[in-house]
Amino acid sequence: AVMGRTLVELFYDVVSPYSWLGFEVLCRYQHIWNIDLRFRPAFLGGIMQATGNKPPAMLPKRAEYLLKDIKRMGKYYQVPVQISGGDFKRVLGIGTLGAMRFITAIDMTQPQYVESLSREFWLRFWSQREDISQPANILAAARQAGLSSELAQKMLEMVSSPEVKNRLKETTEEAIKYGAFGMPAVVAHVNGEPHLFFGSDRLELLGNVIGE
Repeated sequence: AVMGRTLVELFYDVVSPYSWLGFEVLCRYQHIWNIDLRFRPAFLGGIMQATGNKPPAMLPKRAEYLLKDIKRMGKYYQVPVQISGGDFKRVLGIGTLGAMRFITAIDMTQPQYVESLSREFWLRFWSQREDISQPANILAAARQAGLSSELAQKMLEMVSSPEVKNRLKETTEEAIKYGAFGMPAVVAHVNGEPHLFFGSDRLELLGNVIGE
């Protein structure tokens, strides 16, 4: 962390629309607050499994509320998230493990692209209903985020490497150690102590804890 700046880690998976909302707000505030924002691509499926959590949409009444809530938050934060009832099934059917491994490979080798690439995956998954588990779509997202075709192809080949798989697994385990049970999981390090905030609706509390 830069001297005098509070390290804030954002654990996220592009399968989560709330992670997208939290991500965009923190991306804006990293220039306003005195924070050093660190992106931590992780795997939501791994967190759910380890903690016995279930997707909130499995509960019909909660699913009904989520649709309204995500639309309202998208409008409020001006994030182009599009959501409809059929999306919950779609999400369960399309895995983001490949996409999260791809982002992890980028994070390990070309971290300057992590922000734009993550945003591109969310846009494609949540605004354009694209199947981001397909290699062709992963490559298209990478090109849109500014990577050359050669580099994107090289990163795609890295996805199946033990290094990348292990890094994603380790990051996911780290989130669980901090107490995460879902995403986004935001961890602020204040005076040597980690403070966990769950969801995209606790960011004013985060500001309060870090003295902003």
